[in-house]
Amino acid sequence: MEYTSGDSSWARAFRRLGSAMLPRRHRKHGFAWSVLTPVVLAAAGMLFSLTAATAQGTDLREDRRPELTNLISERKQEIAAGRDRAGRLRAAIDAQQQQQAGADDRVDAQRRRGNDQQAAAGLTAVHGPGVVVVLDDAPRRPDGSRPAGATPDDLVVHQQDVQAVVNALWAGGAEAMTLMGVRVIATSAVRCVGNTLLLDGQVYSPPFEIAAIGDQARLQHSLDEAEGVRLFKEAADNFGLGYQVRVEADVQAGAYDGSTALRSARTGS
Repeated sequence: MEYTSGDSSWARAFRRLGSAMLPRRHRKHGFAWSVLTPVVLAAAGMLFSLTAATAQGTDLREDRRPELTNLISERKQEIAAGRDRAGRLRAAIDAQQQQQAGADDRVDAQRRRGNDQQAAAGLTAVHGPGVVVVLDDAPRRPDGSRPAGATPDDLVVHQQDVQAVVNALWAGGAEAMTLMGVRVIATSAVRCVGNTLLLDGQVYSPPFEIAAIGDQARLQHSLDEAEGVRLFKEAADNFGLGYQVRVEADVQAGAYDGSTALRSARTGS
C-alpha cells in the first residue's frame, strides 16, 4: 500500500471541494426546455379558455341518453303517423274499387274473390277459445348477482325463444295469432334487437305475450313437444325466466292493418 504525505492529500481534498462548489455547466438541451415550457403552458391556457367558452357553463361530457330517448320517441311517433296515413290510403283505394266494381263485372268478380280470402290472410278480426303464452326476462336480484353458472344472455328472452313459441302454436293448428296484440300473418317477421322485440316497425319490451285461437288441447300439446320451447322452459327453471301458459275461453285477434305488399315471392316446389 502506498502512503502519501499529508500536505498533498489535503491539497487534493481542497481542490475537489472547490470544484464541487463551482456552478456546473448546463446541458445543451437545457435552453430548449426553458423556451418550450412557457409555450406549452400558454397553449394549455388557450385550450382551457376555449373549452370554457364553448361549454358556456354546461358539461361538455353530458350524458346523451336523454337525447337518444327523445329521438326514439320521435321516430315512434313518425312511424305511427305513417301507419295512420297508410290506413287512410288503403281505405280510399277500397272505396274506389267498390265504385269501380259496380260498373265492371270483371273487377267485381276479382274483388269478391279477394274478400273471400281475407279471413285466411288474417285481414279480418276473429275471436274464440285459445291459449296465451307469456315470456319474460329473469328479474334482477337486489344485490346484482346472477344464478350459478348463468351468463347475462341466459337471463333474457331471445328471438329464437319467441319464434319457437310462434312455430309451435302454428304447428298445433292455430287459426289466428297475435304477438303483443299485433296480428301475425304469413309475412310477419319476428326480430329481436337486444332484449326488445321489433314487429311491424314497432318496438316492444318484455314480457312478450303470444295469443293463439284454436283447439286448446292441441295447442298445449304442441308447446310441450316443441324442442325450442322445452329448452326455454328448462332455462326458466334454472335461471328464473318467466314462462306462463293460460287457457282462455275468448281470445281476441284483431285484423291485420299493416302493409300486405310483397317485395319478393317464390312458388313452392
